[in-house]
Amino acid sequence: MKAKIAFMYKPKDLRIEEVEMPALKPGQVLIKIGACGICGSDVECFEGKSAEGRYDLGPYTPGHEWCGEIIETGVDIKSFKVGDKVASDCVMHCGVCENCRNGLMPSACLNFREVGFRPDSPGGMGEYMIIEENYLIKIPTDWSFEEGAWVETFSIPYFGIWGNGGHVDASDDVVILGAGPIGICAAMIAKTSGAKTIVVEPVKYRRDNILKYGADAVIDPLSCNLAEEIKKHTGEKGPDVVVEASGNDRSIASIFDIAGHSARVRLIGHSIGRKIPIEIGKTIWRTLNITGSGGTKDIGIKTVKFMDRIKDKYDFSALITHRFPFEKIHEAFAVAANKETNCLKTMLNFEK
Repeated sequence: MKAKIAFMYKPKDLRIEEVEMPALKPGQVLIKIGACGICGSDVECFEGKSAEGRYDLGPYTPGHEWCGEIIETGVDIKSFKVGDKVASDCVMHCGVCENCRNGLMPSACLNFREVGFRPDSPGGMGEYMIIEENYLIKIPTDWSFEEGAWVETFSIPYFGIWGNGGHVDASDDVVILGAGPIGICAAMIAKTSGAKTIVVEPVKYRRDNILKYGADAVIDPLSCNLAEEIKKHTGEKGPDVVVEASGNDRSIASIFDIAGHSARVRLIGHSIGRKIPIEIGKTIWRTLNITGSGGTKDIGIKTVKFMDRIKDKYDFSALITHRFPFEKIHEAFAVAANKETNCLKTMLNFEK
């Protein structure tokens, strides 16, 4: 079967090509893609600003925020069938290497792969994709493909807040740094838990938007003394939880000025490859608990259940600011990369 698939060859070199889909191996399924979001990390790989996209190993198919329908199964498929609507984890662990068997995060896997970032793990920017059953997440039948494409995005802050021993509840004051897609999902998670939710975001469009997605207060960090403003919202003590969801240098550095004593600091915004000046001594004197999480672990099913229980309260479709048919992928990337377009999420659609 032939299919039109996108391949990233190198920075600024993204091509749609017609290729022959390979035969399924045991444990694999063939999926017809319904929708695929363009993540900021996809844009950075396209622009040559990130080493996460491994086109040095060969052309790869991007797209880790996808949802589609299984149309064919290989042998030894145990939990999925033709017609199932599915999404997937992004970080793919082998489950058998020493690190996996020691229970470490999938990102520690000695045979690490990553959906949509490597030639050996193609993503969802194509009419069809092949993936192993053990990375799939089943999506409710009444969800749209676009809603399903939000699962991977939502899982990042969900695990970032609750994974690796984390927690949040109604007694907490939570500060979220950044109101992009990850920050918005973090706000919904914190607010659903009953926490007071304060968001820091310099872009007015995003500040206005996140008030509809769980924020109790929104602060422009460029117009005030951020630490003093946050104290006003937290009874002068500072936040119990800080979620860094932007990956911005100034935002990361501000953590050590704004965090309350014994705060749980959850780092989920990407900043790999850059060294950032910070006042690390405040970690000692404030007894900060700092945790990072690259990818997620065993949270896909819970993510879908959590989203299903709140999606009538929060309009996920309204977070998609730009939609393009797959054939206009270059226009879609241009919009996603343009900071002046008030773009929140750009979605590629494959349904005819």
